[in-house]
Amino acid sequence: MAFADPNPVPTRSSAPTTPMAPGFPATPTAPAGVPDGYGDGYADAELEAVREQLDLLYREAAAATDQYNAAEEKAERQSAEIVELAGKIVEGQEKLDGLRERAAAAARAQYRTGGMPDEAKLMLSENPAEFLDGSGRLRQGQRATKGLIGEVTRAQDALKTYAADASAQWKRLEANRAAKATARKKVEKRIAAAEKLESALAKEEKERLARLEREAADRAQTAWLGSGILDELRGRATAQGRKAVRYATDQIGKPYVWGAEGPKSFDCSGLTSRAWAAAGQGIPRTSQEQWRQLAHVPVEDMLPGDLIIYFDDASHVGMYVGDGQVVHAPRPGRTVTLAGAGTMPILGVVRPGV
Repeated sequence: MAFADPNPVPTRSSAPTTPMAPGFPATPTAPAGVPDGYGDGYADAELEAVREQLDLLYREAAAATDQYNAAEEKAERQSAEIVELAGKIVEGQEKLDGLRERAAAAARAQYRTGGMPDEAKLMLSENPAEFLDGSGRLRQGQRATKGLIGEVTRAQDALKTYAADASAQWKRLEANRAAKATARKKVEKRIAAAEKLESALAKEEKERLARLEREAADRAQTAWLGSGILDELRGRATAQGRKAVRYATDQIGKPYVWGAEGPKSFDCSGLTSRAWAAAGQGIPRTSQEQWRQLAHVPVEDMLPGDLIIYFDDASHVGMYVGDGQVVHAPRPGRTVTLAGAGTMPILGVVRPGV
């Protein structure tokens, strides 16, 4: 599908009274060049504006989906870190309790042997050599007690650090949960607006809209291929790349569901991340992080298995499979499919495992 900025969309005179998506005028206007007596349906020029509006809504939904996925990924990681910190706190408290008990026992023992200067004990002792030997052990015990107190202090400090870290992580987790909820609402709002817009079309109009979408995609792909890009693409996939391509293409026909990463449904980055995981290589969950973290390669050097990142905001991703084709999960209402790699504006290409 090709994406473009929306233009004001004229509505047909018999359009339903239910408000349409933002950007649609309330008063119907006829497009220039449409003959009188055209009827109640949209002209192709009007449907082209509808297509552009739908593209915009689904692009906004895709960007919000990336935000949702990123927040979810962070929340999962932070939850795991909080669990780990909680374990350290429990272990630290148990260690501290044991150290305190040892320190208390040492203090009681020292108290029982204290109260009289060592010189007096030496004079009163029946066996001075034995006493001197015992005094050495006592001094060792005193030094050990001081070491024990130092260990208790360090354990207390560590426990405070763990608790502070856990508190900070909890605050970040709550912030990410809020971001996730906001992104979810945005996704659902954009998808609902797009579905409402499509539902207002008659069957014949939906068929013509689908034709316009195919024509727009074909134009973009033809222009991309016309650049001679395939003449430059001669590399062969790596073993991991072939495994990733095999997994991704095996998912063709499964539905797009935003936030999904398989095995029954996918969103765009859910498909690519799961495909590379199946090939033994973990990669970031979202298309934006895939663009940010993975190695960039020139478009003319891409290999099957490489990921093509689309749009300036890196809100969509597909996997190059060769012969100018990409496998991707397009948008809600569609299924995982093959498409021309040049049917959407390419931001760049990244390669996992480099």
